[in-house]
Amino acid sequence: MGHQASRGLHPDGAELQNRTSKRRTPAAPTPRATPATESTLHPVPKNPEQLANTTRAPTHTPGDHDAELAFARDVLRAEAEAIESLAGTLGREFHDAVDRICQCVEQGGTVLVTGLGKSGLIGAKISATLASLGIPSHSVHPSEAAHGDLGRFRASDVALCLSFSGETEEVVNLAAILKQDKLPIISITRRSTHGSAHPSTLERLASVALTLPFEDEAAAGFAAPTSSTTATLALGDALALAAARRRHFSTSDFHKRHPGGSLGGQLRPVTDVLRFRAGENLPLAIETATVREALTHADGTPRRPGALLIVNPATGVLTGIFTDSDLRRLMLRDTGALDQPLANVMTRGPRTIPADALVRDALLMIREHRQDEVPVIDRDGKPVGLLDVQDLIALRLIRRED
Repeated sequence: MGHQASRGLHPDGAELQNRTSKRRTPAAPTPRATPATESTLHPVPKNPEQLANTTRAPTHTPGDHDAELAFARDVLRAEAEAIESLAGTLGREFHDAVDRICQCVEQGGTVLVTGLGKSGLIGAKISATLASLGIPSHSVHPSEAAHGDLGRFRASDVALCLSFSGETEEVVNLAAILKQDKLPIISITRRSTHGSAHPSTLERLASVALTLPFEDEAAAGFAAPTSSTTATLALGDALALAAARRRHFSTSDFHKRHPGGSLGGQLRPVTDVLRFRAGENLPLAIETATVREALTHADGTPRRPGALLIVNPATGVLTGIFTDSDLRRLMLRDTGALDQPLANVMTRGPRTIPADALVRDALLMIREHRQDEVPVIDRDGKPVGLLDVQDLIALRLIRRED
């Protein structure tokens, strides 16, 4: 063997010279059995029409559509029933879990949420909800925790561990370590099929154990988490909102953490979105002025609003509103109406909104009363500005069809 190896390793060896000096006809390769690959099991069609037939969506008859809708409704009902069942079983443990979360925040800690697979995705959403409600929270992958992320956990923190079975190895291992470190643990698992005398491993490790009172998923034979993840998410929402409520978390607090998007826009003070402001670019008229005088005065205002606000000349308190629509109706009824006093033609006691209201409140009023212009007043009833529905449309806080 050593001699043969040396011949093969040295380029100047006699054997190598003999091999390079002679041309040999290569032997035909020995036929091999083709392995069963995806391409051999499912050959690609060579005929375009045949290819189209393999990719065409299945055809459904109207009867199939009805059956599909019935199936979907059954799934939704099953998930709704899971949440309803959960709501009926909440008890002392829920209060204890909220206690742990609030104590954690008061001590400057963080709620660290962990779960694997679908439970991990639900946990990330619960963590995001907690954070948006002023409760510091992060999502931690249970496997990554054993590779350095345990450094995220501090003595003031609380762990929220999710596992429907209560036996997920990675989550259980993490919970065991956290229990050794005397960290409070809140678990969410399925209620044991053997009763309270035989809790799951995660339940035994938890300081507070919350359980889902059902076993079956709404998957209709498919191995997919459905009712369990829906109920876990709902329970996480309930925990987050209950803790925020106990901590007197306000809408203004929420807006500080969620200033963007439609939701953040609705929580802005209504005065933030006023384009027409009294004393700046919003003309005010007194009750004794004629329609002609008021229109002449308003015509000199740049970017004229779609309404005039009418005030009491003595007190400055808002007494009425006169809109472009009012003017059109008036002119159709009486062409000589321009010389009438505004007091005779204005809309008295218009619906108003206080200056400290939120945009959300204005949106509700506009939708309910189909009102395009909303006077904004201070505590004394004096005009602060005029909110125009077009401004809300421009800010994408309301759609034109609303």
